[in-house]
Amino acid sequence: MTNLAGKDLILATDLDGTFLGGDEASKKALYGYIEDNRDWLGLVFVTGRDLGFIDDITSADVPRPDLVIGDVGTTVVHGHDFSPVKEVEDWIDALWTGSDSAEEKLINAQKLERQKVFGGRRLSYFYHDVEEANRLREEITDMGYDVLMSDNIYFDVLPRGVQKGPTLKKTMAHFDLPDASILVAGDTLNDRSLFETGLDGVMVGNAEAALIEAVSHLENVYHAEGEGAAGVHDGLLRKIKSHAKGEFAS
Repeated sequence: MTNLAGKDLILATDLDGTFLGGDEASKKALYGYIEDNRDWLGLVFVTGRDLGFIDDITSADVPRPDLVIGDVGTTVVHGHDFSPVKEVEDWIDALWTGSDSAEEKLINAQKLERQKVFGGRRLSYFYHDVEEANRLREEITDMGYDVLMSDNIYFDVLPRGVQKGPTLKKTMAHFDLPDASILVAGDTLNDRSLFETGLDGVMVGNAEAALIEAVSHLENVYHAEGEGAAGVHDGLLRKIKSHAKGEFAS
C-alpha cells in the first residue's frame, strides 16, 4: 500500500510540459535524484493523462509514482498496482452525475472534437474555437458540471468541485499528509487549482501565459526559469532547503 505518510517531502507534479518536459539531461537528473532518495521523498503524479499512459511511461525510464491522481483529478489510485484509493474515489463518485446530459448537449458542437482516449469521471474534448468553447462552458456549467479549458486546446467536463487541486487536498486528508510536506508543480491552466490550494508550488519556465497571469498574485508559487524537469528540479531543491523555515516562495 502507499506509504506517503512516512515521507518527509512529497512532489505532486503534472506530467506533460512539467515532469516530462525539458531536455533529456534535465529529465535524467531529476528522475535520478528522485530514485536515489525514495526513502524520504514521495512522488505523486497529478495529471490529465489516463492510467494506460502512465503505465507505459513508467515501464521505461520514468519513476513509478507512489500515487496517481489522474484524469484531471477524477481518478485516484495507488502507484504500485493502480488499485483505487476507495475513500477518495467514493467522494468523486458522489459528485459525478454521469455524462449523458453533457454528451447530449455537446454532440452537435461543430468545433469540439471528442478525445479518443480518456478515463475517470469526465468527458474530454479538443476545442477549435474559443468563442464556441466559452459559450458551451457556460451552458455545461449551468447544468451542474465544472468545465476546465487549458493549453488553448483542452475542454474537460468534470464533476462539480473536482479538479486537480481539490482532489489532491482530499487525498492529503485521507493519508494525513501535512501541507508543509507538499510541493506542487505545473505548467498549464489545468494546474491552476493546484497552486490555489496554498501549497508551495513551482511553475516551470515554459508555463502557459494564461497560467502565469492567473497565479501572478499567489505568494506560494515560485516561477522557475528552467523548462519542464529542470524547473521542477529547481523548485524541489528550493523546497528542500527552505522546508524547515517556511520561506519557499519569494
